[in-house]
Amino acid sequence: MTAPEDAAVGNISVMVVDDHPMWRDGVSRDLAEAGFQVAATADGVGAAGRRAAAVRPDVVLMDMQLPDGNGAQATAEVLRVSPHSRVLVLSASGERDDVLEAIKAGATGYLVKSASAAELIDAVKATAAGQAVFTPGLAGVVLGEFRRIAGAPPSDSGAERPALTERETEVLRLVAKGLSAKQIATRLSVSHRTVENHVQATLRKLQLGNRVELTRYAIEQGLE
Repeated sequence: MTAPEDAAVGNISVMVVDDHPMWRDGVSRDLAEAGFQVAATADGVGAAGRRAAAVRPDVVLMDMQLPDGNGAQATAEVLRVSPHSRVLVLSASGERDDVLEAIKAGATGYLVKSASAAELIDAVKATAAGQAVFTPGLAGVVLGEFRRIAGAPPSDSGAERPALTERETEVLRLVAKGLSAKQIATRLSVSHRTVENHVQATLRKLQLGNRVELTRYAIEQGLE
């Protein structure tokens, strides 16, 4: 039963960026034992950019404290040279400013280092699938910032909004509330794959890149 999932994991390449060798090596080992391809490691902003350009990883695990800058700078550099990569921050800091800086730089998720190995592995899988993954409590920080940026009233620019089905709109509203695909599936009594199909269809219709942008869109439209 688990073979297809294991095979899928084996196709996910990961780069680990952290300036602490023991932590970097330990995380790399856990990921390799779980079946991921650990394509590269890096210990700073410059090295992250160079190695991302060379290996084009699917997922980058990014620390926020680096010797030649910070994780937000490294995230921006990685995405500049490898736009298809998805960045998941794994940091000791859960401070609001660090979270928001990372997301604004393009990270799609944020975990604190108190996460277990199993939680990290699940988060890497979800990130590779295009999901936004956050340590509990941090999603609310990001949603709150999006609400502040968007302002209270929904956009009334007059631009025609792409037509979503009733179910796509329902899923979008739950995504904006911070629910995971599994939670949405349970709430709507549908399969996890059905939820993912709705999310991907909505991303295509709205021409958005990931769930963070999808959440921002939902809030701007007053759907949350």
